[in-house]
Amino acid sequence: MEFKRTTVTAALPYANGPLHIGHIAGAYLPADLYVRYLRMRGREVIFMCGSDEHGAAITLRAKKEGISPQEIIDKYHVLIRDTFQRFGIAFDMYHRTSSPIHHQTSQDFFRVLYEKGEFTEKSSEQYYDEDYKQFLADRYITGTCPICANPNAYGDQCERCGSTLNPTDLIQPVSILSGKTPVLRQTTHWYLPLDKYQPWLEEWLIEGKKGIWKNNVYGQCSSWLKEGLQPRSMTRDLDWGVDVPLPDAEGKKLYVWLDAPIGYVSATKQWAADHGKDWELYWKDPETRLIHFIGKDNIVFHCIIFPSILHTHGEYILPDNVPANEFLNLEGEKMSTSRNHAVWLHEYLDEFPGKEDVLRYVLCSIMPEAKDSDFTWKDFQARNNSELADILGNYVNRVVSLTRKYCDGIAPGYAGAQNPDAIAVLHAQVSQQASLIADSLENFRFREAQQEFINIARAGNKYLTDEEPWKKWKASPEAVPAILHASLQVVAKLGVLARIFLPHTADRIFSLLETDGLHLSWESLASEDAIAAGHRITQVEVLPLLFEKIEDETIQRQLDRLATAKQGPAAASPEPEAHPVEAAKGEITYEDFQKMDIRLGTILEAERVPKADKLLKFKVDTGLDIRTIVSGVAEYFTPESMIGRQVPVLINLKPRTIRGVESQGMILFAEIPGGGLFALAPEEALQNGSVVK
Repeated sequence: MEFKRTTVTAALPYANGPLHIGHIAGAYLPADLYVRYLRMRGREVIFMCGSDEHGAAITLRAKKEGISPQEIIDKYHVLIRDTFQRFGIAFDMYHRTSSPIHHQTSQDFFRVLYEKGEFTEKSSEQYYDEDYKQFLADRYITGTCPICANPNAYGDQCERCGSTLNPTDLIQPVSILSGKTPVLRQTTHWYLPLDKYQPWLEEWLIEGKKGIWKNNVYGQCSSWLKEGLQPRSMTRDLDWGVDVPLPDAEGKKLYVWLDAPIGYVSATKQWAADHGKDWELYWKDPETRLIHFIGKDNIVFHCIIFPSILHTHGEYILPDNVPANEFLNLEGEKMSTSRNHAVWLHEYLDEFPGKEDVLRYVLCSIMPEAKDSDFTWKDFQARNNSELADILGNYVNRVVSLTRKYCDGIAPGYAGAQNPDAIAVLHAQVSQQASLIADSLENFRFREAQQEFINIARAGNKYLTDEEPWKKWKASPEAVPAILHASLQVVAKLGVLARIFLPHTADRIFSLLETDGLHLSWESLASEDAIAAGHRITQVEVLPLLFEKIEDETIQRQLDRLATAKQGPAAASPEPEAHPVEAAKGEITYEDFQKMDIRLGTILEAERVPKADKLLKFKVDTGLDIRTIVSGVAEYFTPESMIGRQVPVLINLKPRTIRGVESQGMILFAEIPGGGLFALAPEEALQNGSVVK
């Protein structure tokens, strides 16, 4: 279907702390790349986001800092908004959920569903802190995760294994307020009957999105639906948030996952009011495409709960795609705000002035599109020095310098070309790679798209090196102008595409070309005269470098900072207990080993085996076939945390039936001494069916 317009949203960040690079790689950079691409193609698009200023996370931060929730959100909203702006994330509206228009919009949603009779009002036992005399919202409770035994799980989610929880699921729950064990007391809330919407969700999502949505998103949703949805409370006992708009609901607030995604709608309303637009076109017109960019921890809320709310309301469009990313780790470890094991974006911008695009480039290069990925400072340095400085920056500077030297800084045209075939090949290659970039961006493959962008600079470098204008200037000076004119076209086209990937660099490229580049569009990528003959380029005395090399000392300072944070009091924790390693097994021959056929495969689906606490059933693409494998790993991994992972599979193990399911192989895991399993995976995704030797 052709859409008239696109509404793009990026997950609302909690206004209880600064942004780190994991947030950026997960949701905001891919959204920004996509929006910039759509705008370059001349398509109508709005990009909505804002600060999520309600919920327990805000009040917890306020208690920690000894100030009011309002002071917390005012402080961090400004910091987050300004950091996004400095980094170059091009929102049309960065709003806030504390605004009156948002409170009104959220309450209107609640009223519509309430008046339709969609909510179920019921009393239940919930945790209560007797010292503080208040009910405890999800994040006010910690305890041991029943899935992975993480002792620091929250009442709504375990951040280690990714499982969504209820407070009563926790083992040995503790109140964050008093540090004591809470008691259960009766309280009344309004529940959204997700079980009632399950048949519709199965038709819309399972049947309608298979093969369209990313495997990790589709798989997690499938797993939830297979386990069966349950009613979910849409209200909370809190003193901070959006009031429940009912006369008998004193002290009740809307659940943050009801009010937060509605923040996309209220932001659009505010933007439309500011610009004289009709907000309803972007949320109610079937010819509008809705895209949510989020991290994997928000999949259930954006793919099941929010669509159910929109569908039940009846007037709103539903998300066409939710291209969620996995998590970004730092130096081989999960990012941790409590241990300060993170790269904070505002600090990076202060310490690396003028290098916004270096971070954009690196984060796009390692974007966790299909599985968790890892940011390292050494890789950051290598990509800056070898790709941005040596390939892209060096190429642009060479072309501009040579044009100044041999053509007095004036684009010379193609007269006198001695190798027109090479010029034609160069233009065709750039045009082809632009098509590949478009296809990749249309399908949310941002790493692939940026790789094709840098490949254009590689092609330009190769052409320049092959043609050697510095040598021809002595033997055939009349051939040089055409070579440089062709090269200037590539530079201009790199400037056009850099508006998507490296917007600050795009401005610098066009500055070198003495143009704002506004006359250049996507269509210019197919033109042989993006820079017209006779155009004068920069005449500055010293040509500035697009990218400067980053020295070892700079990187070492960052590594030292992380090491210091790890040793600090916030990170203090007992050393892991040493356990004896399992003794070696008996000797086998090489021929015995050769009999095992181990391949890399991707887990497409995962679910629990009924009435079996330890078993998960997987559907695995081995590259040769799609087969069912049963593994006894349910006490260590949730089904949704395994979907989309690439794992080693022993494929020639004789099938056997386990709890009525034929298992056609074995997934290999590493056993952790003392208990637990580690899921093995290649550093980079490889072709399914690759042989493990």
